[in-house]
Amino acid sequence: MKKIWQYASYNLLSLFSPAVGQEHWHCDMKRGFTKARKKELPVKTLLEQDTPWQKIGLLAQKGVYEFHRDTQLLDSSDGIERVAEIIQLNQESIEVQKRVTHSLENYHKTPILFGKNLIKLSRGDEGFPEPILLHQGNYSFNFFAAIDCIFLEPDGKLHILDLKTGKSEFDRRQGFIYLLAARYLYPKQPAVASFYNLETGHWSDPITATSVQLDAVQMELARISQQHQGDLRRYRQNPADFETIFPPNPGLPCQYCQFNSICQFSTFEVSA
Repeated sequence: MKKIWQYASYNLLSLFSPAVGQEHWHCDMKRGFTKARKKELPVKTLLEQDTPWQKIGLLAQKGVYEFHRDTQLLDSSDGIERVAEIIQLNQESIEVQKRVTHSLENYHKTPILFGKNLIKLSRGDEGFPEPILLHQGNYSFNFFAAIDCIFLEPDGKLHILDLKTGKSEFDRRQGFIYLLAARYLYPKQPAVASFYNLETGHWSDPITATSVQLDAVQMELARISQQHQGDLRRYRQNPADFETIFPPNPGLPCQYCQFNSICQFSTFEVSA
């Protein structure tokens, strides 16, 4: 069987174009490091290290998973401490421990998934999901959608829930991508998507999409997949054009960029 190298996902979309209101944080060179230079040792080393905010999101999600793997922890007065021990929270920095503990306290107080008919709940560290092979005209590509949680509403509707941390606004494009995945994974069931922030306790309104809207999402994913493959080919043919193919946006984005220690355009001073 012929290997399909072309792909698209929400991660690729977000590396291509920022969410509304996040334009000032966007840097296309991050896509270059992440996708074009990921095998170079300095880049690979950085990619293998979770950033503090990545750790916070992952550990908070693991905490939710553990609460539902043993729901007695939700009723236990020491449930938060036991979950923190399971996820080895004491091995993390003080900042990570503080924010994840806050998320666990929030969830222990308001376990939004308790009593739900859960179809899927991920720990968050399962790796890449199985791809969905999509065809858009003569173009075929693998579509990846890493879904945190799916539960069944009383009316039979699928509810796809994405767990968040941090202060960023929810990106509705991600919700549409989940609904596109649901169209292929559960073709006979209507679905909605939403976001829940474990740190703030804010639950977004449900997101729905028509068939026409999902067709448009698929077309957009095919477009960025094709453009991305073209960028990768251009880089492989002429690596010296890296900053032209993946232009930098030095300034604010450098502050939280995981590549600021190796990027020649970074304006963030990395401590020795």
